[in-house]
Amino acid sequence: MFDPTVFDNLKVAIENQVYDLDNIAGQILITDRVDRLEMAVMARVFALQFTLVNGGGITGEIRLEASLKDLAVELLEHKGENPGCTLRLRFFMPVQDMDAECKAIERKLIELWQPELPPTQTLSFTYGEQTVSYFNEIELHFNRKINEEQMEDLPDLIDHVMQTLEALDGLSTGD
Repeated sequence: MFDPTVFDNLKVAIENQVYDLDNIAGQILITDRVDRLEMAVMARVFALQFTLVNGGGITGEIRLEASLKDLAVELLEHKGENPGCTLRLRFFMPVQDMDAECKAIERKLIELWQPELPPTQTLSFTYGEQTVSYFNEIELHFNRKINEEQMEDLPDLIDHVMQTLEALDGLSTGD
C-alpha cells in the first residue's frame, strides 16, 4: 500500500487552502504553480504564487521543498530522525528607493513575523532602462523543517502571508 509522504500531505493541504482563497473566497488570484520532481538531485518542489485581488500586484509565494535526504529519512524510516520539508515564503515587488524601501520592508517583516533569521532581499534591475526600478525578491527563512504536526498551523500561516501582502502593498503605495 502507498502511504503519501510528508511532502505530499503538506502539498495537498496548502494547495486546497490557497485554491479556496482563489476560487471560493475570491481574495487572491493564483498566478503561478510549480509541482516539480528535480531528477538531477532527486528532490521535490511545490510552489504557489498569488496576488491579492484588490492589491497593487505584489506577489506572494508559498514554497515547499523536500530533498533526497528528507525523502529518504521518511521512506527508509531512519531511527532518531524526523521527516520533514523546508518551507520558504517569498514576496516579489518593485522598489524605487532601494535604501529607504528595503529598510521599511525589513522592519515590517520583522514586526509581522518576528523571525529567528532575518529576511533576505535580493534586488535586480534591467540594464539600460531609463527609469531605474529594482525588482525585490524577499525571502523569509525558517530554521527548522515542517511536517504533519504543523498541519493545523497552515491556515494561520496562509493568513499571515495574506496580511504580509497587504502590509507590503501599503508600503509600496505609501499608505
